[in-house]
Amino acid sequence: MTKILLTGGTRGIGAALAERFAIEPCTFWATGSMDGDLADPGAPVAIWNRALEIFDHRIDVLVNNAGVFEANPIDRPHDDWVAGWERTMRVNLTASAELCRLAVSHWRERRSGGRIVNVASRAAYRGDSPDHWHYAASKAGMVAMTKTIARAYAAEGVLAFAICPGFTMTGMAEDYLSSRGGDKLLADIPLGRVATPEEVAEVARFLAFDAPPSMTGAVLDVNGASYVR
Repeated sequence: MTKILLTGGTRGIGAALAERFAIEPCTFWATGSMDGDLADPGAPVAIWNRALEIFDHRIDVLVNNAGVFEANPIDRPHDDWVAGWERTMRVNLTASAELCRLAVSHWRERRSGGRIVNVASRAAYRGDSPDHWHYAASKAGMVAMTKTIARAYAAEGVLAFAICPGFTMTGMAEDYLSSRGGDKLLADIPLGRVATPEEVAEVARFLAFDAPPSMTGAVLDVNGASYVR
């Protein structure tokens, strides 16, 4: 039975994915804030080690979904702006990188192969608002990291994929839409609505279980055609 570590699995996309995994032939651990604050440099290793204990020292799939989306205006005091930048990078990119490294090392040692699914963002390609340089940069880094892992370790059975959602109807997206003039933002989405968490979760489920190995390195967009490339 497939064993899956899912970060950020208690709300939004992560909660929808946890519900989806619950009906699959797998066992999974969906982490939340109570399991470790990814802003803490010690959290990724602690989470990984706990997952190994839960799964009897075998993990097959890592889904990096945890992240933050916090405004960081450029007119903040310099030290505050840098702190905001570093917090977002730590949570969104560095913690994910640490978990990816631990997963790749685990699979290479076991000679078993495995799958990584990184939940990035449309912002990785088209950027984001003036208050969210750090968010866009963190997600672009996640995409580049995913492609690098795919190229480096495919021959050893390690597969890596990324998903780039646009606006998704989580609590975070609802607040952002309302604060930025929801109708105007929706006009930029040809589909006429934002994605649902269940739609993004279905793509993640496919990558975790069914995507053929030749898809490794793929980045899948889920944004209602608001950004096509």
